[in-house]
Amino acid sequence: QVSQYCDFHYGQEHFGVKNLALSLVDIALKYQEPAKRSRVLDLGCAVGRMSFELAKHFDAVTGIDFSARFIQVGTHLKEGGSISYKRVIEGDLHSVETADLKSLGYEAVASKIEFMQGDACNLKPHYTGYDLVIASNLIDRLYEPKIFLEDVKSRINSGGLLIICSPYTWLEEFTQKEHWLGGFMKEGKPYTTLDGLKETLQESFTLVDEPSDVEFVIRETARKFQHTVAQVSVWKRH
Repeated sequence: QVSQYCDFHYGQEHFGVKNLALSLVDIALKYQEPAKRSRVLDLGCAVGRMSFELAKHFDAVTGIDFSARFIQVGTHLKEGGSISYKRVIEGDLHSVETADLKSLGYEAVASKIEFMQGDACNLKPHYTGYDLVIASNLIDRLYEPKIFLEDVKSRINSGGLLIICSPYTWLEEFTQKEHWLGGFMKEGKPYTTLDGLKETLQESFTLVDEPSDVEFVIRETARKFQHTVAQVSVWKRH
């Protein structure tokens, strides 16, 4: 999985679908005022591509992921300048791929980033004062996503943004059904995850625009790919 995510973040694009990290940073810059680009929190940062990309535009970036193995990749790239990973071709066949700061254009900004292992539902108190928090492919993998949503308001400055990107793939292996934000019937009507987000966030956030769909592709082998459509919503802290 680590190698697969390295390729997802740093490998080539497939079927004309843009790298997800680049797509999300473009969305962030569209809505984020230039005067509010000091500190950003990349939650669910995985192996770190979006953290590096955000560092081009923000003064300081914190990348947090629950997986220590993912965090090690971002840290190794930041401190060592390059990473190598195996990319499956088929069966036991694989190629060895590399990614490096110089080729990616991140040499000058890597020092702005800190990578830390952490739980989005139980963040340490000092993770606060951010102008932007991005939660990418995160909420449908949390054991209690409402805890995160109710806590995140304390992490964001007034006027700052929360960007949530998710395909809303609710699975009980990650989130018990009673904690799903949506994807069920409520009072006889379909209740979507966007409905749940609005209900949970409305006291502290305003939805700044209609949500958009963003595609991404994860390569598994030379002939098998995951093609996913996530919904992206942008929320402004009161």
